[in-house]
Amino acid sequence: MIVRMVRCKMVRILQTGSRSWRRTVVATVALPLVISLAVLAYAWPASRIAPRDLPVGVVGTNPAVQKAVEGLTHSKPDAFDLRLYPDQESARSAIRNREVYGVFVVTAGKVTVLEAGAASPSVAQILTTTGRQLAARAEQLHARVATPAAGASHRSTAGGSPARSAPKVGFQAVDVVPTSADDPGGVVFSSALLPLTICSVLIAALVALTGVRTSVRRRLLDLLAACAAAGLAAYLIAQGVLGALPHEHAATWGALSLTLLAISSTSVGLISLLGPAGLGLGAALMVFVGNPFSGGTSAPELLPKVVDDIGQWLPPGAGMSLLRSTAYFDGNGSEGHLAVLVLWSALGLTAAVFGRRTPDATAATPEDVPATEGTSQESPATAAPATTPSPSPADRPHGRHTAHTAHT
Repeated sequence: MIVRMVRCKMVRILQTGSRSWRRTVVATVALPLVISLAVLAYAWPASRIAPRDLPVGVVGTNPAVQKAVEGLTHSKPDAFDLRLYPDQESARSAIRNREVYGVFVVTAGKVTVLEAGAASPSVAQILTTTGRQLAARAEQLHARVATPAAGASHRSTAGGSPARSAPKVGFQAVDVVPTSADDPGGVVFSSALLPLTICSVLIAALVALTGVRTSVRRRLLDLLAACAAAGLAAYLIAQGVLGALPHEHAATWGALSLTLLAISSTSVGLISLLGPAGLGLGAALMVFVGNPFSGGTSAPELLPKVVDDIGQWLPPGAGMSLLRSTAYFDGNGSEGHLAVLVLWSALGLTAAVFGRRTPDATAATPEDVPATEGTSQESPATAAPATTPSPSPADRPHGRHTAHTAHT
């Protein structure tokens, strides 16, 4: 008896020590590792922002345009994906259709940059800086042509003919699709994505992990209603209070709601497949990968190539691009982003329907179980048939469960 008590005491001490060391390892190793990865996921793409195959147009085929194109390709070989347009009208149409971020219009005496601040304020700033560099380079070339060689300069001076002065090259930036006057820097756009992502995960947790017993159909209806209501609330704040989404009101609300649905339905589907651990996986995927890889604060083409590819295939990145298209570009260029959000929503809802049930959804409420037609709710004494055979010992637990079910 004493030996058994000592053994139990030692087991308890070992278990307590094991839990203590496990907590220490989590606090000193696992948690700092997770924090480091989260910081890296947000900081690394932001520290590598630069144009990479940025779609940009050029107007004209004269020698000045050719020199401008040569200068761009030599100074920044992989920065721009240049496309030629015959005139400014076609260039403006390409910008509104989201084919390019901007267009350089180069003439002998002027460089004009047509840009779209609504597509990305960061890209617009890059195009403005590049346009100024083109104008300065063109002015330098004109100065070299206008300035004669040393001997020719001396003879011209001796003959009394003054040297030609280099013509000035002007510069102008025109915002074809500007952001709202209430949000000139696009701050609301870049600030709204993270709260939307977090709220989507919270909606999934509320729908899938509450203690209320409901059917799968009821859960999906709650999910759809919550996303539509949250999308409307976000739109009312962003436009009604802040004035940042001034166009296509119904389509913009739909874009917000679909983005919320794609993120939350994915989390609900993961919970149905993996249990409560699926919520953590969904949150990590959307908050720590999808959000920093989305390009919402800059543009997808400004991020490293692998980040751009991953980000636009996840709901946060596709949702941000879709929101820009609906709010400022009449939905142009939104087909691919819309398809991505619909795909994630469909996969998440399918997993929620056919995945394993969460513990609080294993039983349905009486209102979800339809009564069978033609049956009467009788007492156990009158409902039990007289010829029911006596159950075997192996079947007795099942028989008691059946009787209890009929009684309830």
